[in-house]
Amino acid sequence: MKIAIVGATGLVGSVMLKVLEEARYISFDKITEIIPVASEKSVGKDLFFNNMPRKIVSISDAIAMKPEIAIFSAGAAVSREYAPLFAKAGTFVIDNSSAWRMDDGIPLVVPEINASLLSQKTKIIANPNCSTIQMVVALSLLHQHFKIKRLVVSTYQSVSGTGQKAVEQMMNERAGTRTNMVYPHPIDMNLFPHGGSFESNGYTTEETKLLNETRKILGDDSIRLTATVVRVPVTGGHSESVNVEFEKEFEMEWINKLLATTKGVVVQDDPEKSIYPMPKYAEGRDEVFVGRIRRDESQPNSINLWVVADNLRKGAATNAVQIAAYLLNNELVNA
Repeated sequence: MKIAIVGATGLVGSVMLKVLEEARYISFDKITEIIPVASEKSVGKDLFFNNMPRKIVSISDAIAMKPEIAIFSAGAAVSREYAPLFAKAGTFVIDNSSAWRMDDGIPLVVPEINASLLSQKTKIIANPNCSTIQMVVALSLLHQHFKIKRLVVSTYQSVSGTGQKAVEQMMNERAGTRTNMVYPHPIDMNLFPHGGSFESNGYTTEETKLLNETRKILGDDSIRLTATVVRVPVTGGHSESVNVEFEKEFEMEWINKLLATTKGVVVQDDPEKSIYPMPKYAEGRDEVFVGRIRRDESQPNSINLWVVADNLRKGAATNAVQIAAYLLNNELVNA
């Protein structure tokens, strides 16, 4: 099986290659070729995968090579233009941009929740936004049992979610050197409630994605959600304060038990010992970490959660590789 990584030299693309190198989800004996794809300025250069050099190719050449799977992390415009061309050639496209997420007929997939939507006909598959992924993984079983009525979410998002240039801005500021400004403000020793671009209603595109994508993934348009996105000076991952109101009554022991058995979730919740999720320790991990689990005493049938995950891994690269593994393991590729 040939796998193309479109945007292989970018921050998320490099993590995708790392996740594939680890062979946790797809073993090396099932991959015959890795095809790194990048912009014209990088074509012909070597990119190392599993300690072996691989020539970077153009996106047109990659289409001609007819890989079984192409994982995209090159922006919405590239995905809109080239994903259909890969699909027409018979390639499954797993796209990490926002290009296809809300398109009817395009599955928006978190494998732990809705991989059953995938079939031989679903040639273009959307990878959700990083902050959405970690939240719905944590909430999926709870929603099945108690039905989510409303969510109030505040996210504390890593600069790595913006890209390598944002990481460089923060590190340059920390070192006291001149830097190119990716953000409208300094980010080191600072934070600001601004992720994505502002819309006419005062919300940002990142906040709107949380609403729309959560409804689509959980298959429930009745869920109400309001969000505030905050950018914070960390690189390890995204953190979220999530207030959940359910339609059904519950006991807290049921909540704790369901979270402990939710696939992909690790519960870290012992406040007396200062044990709770933190991005510093989520970095490099594929799990979603949940803690500060407690009843909201101001509102019936409600709880508060603190949810943390590495936004470059489960929030992007790992989720995409898990989708690829599902296609392979369920014999949808070359079936």
